[in-house]
Amino acid sequence: MNIKAVGIAAVIVMASTSAFAQSSTVTGAAGGAATGAIVGGPVGAAVGGIVGGVAGSIIDPPPQKVITYVQQAPAPTERVVVKEKVVVGQPLPSTVVVTPIPDDPKYAYAIVNEQRVIVEPSSRKVIQVVQ
Repeated sequence: MNIKAVGIAAVIVMASTSAFAQSSTVTGAAGGAATGAIVGGPVGAAVGGIVGGVAGSIIDPPPQKVITYVQQAPAPTERVVVKEKVVVGQPLPSTVVVTPIPDDPKYAYAIVNEQRVIVEPSSRKVIQVVQ
């Protein structure tokens, strides 16, 4: 019975990875452990903490100065439209040009499908969709 509960806890935590995508490792681990404990008791807490920690460490949110820069950056004259949905944690297509953030080269941005997105330059993974 405990193995089934651990499996359910792991599925719940993995299904909620998008919620953890913009959290830190600590928040991901704590959230995963709490969810795991509710569903699977002590063993579920351990599994949930590990899975949540991994999910939380995937992408940390950018600092506010980066978000503000992307919000205020002028839009390019040519619109970029792609068929794929822009999803946090997924890379942008290679056809999309990403622009480095001048004061923080750890981040870049693009405007795709009328959405401003912050990306990790080397992997092109979307870190955050800016509202």
